[in-house]
Amino acid sequence: MTVTANGREVPLAEACSLTCFLEAQGLRPRSVVVELNGEAVAPSEFDERMVQAGDRLEIVQIVAGG
Repeated sequence: MTVTANGREVPLAEACSLTCFLEAQGLRPRSVVVELNGEAVAPSEFDERMVQAGDRLEIVQIVAGG
């Protein structure tokens, strides 16, 4: 099964939490903003929200600087 993340197809072995998905993509959950199927997801919900086949994600990394 697959999901679409930032416009590209990503294989997904099984449904998993958003935290697990982000870590599998090499991303730190506390350093990104995520929209799942058109809905913004609060970081406090990453462990409970499940990523499943056919989902669409937009993931933006937070960058600090001066």
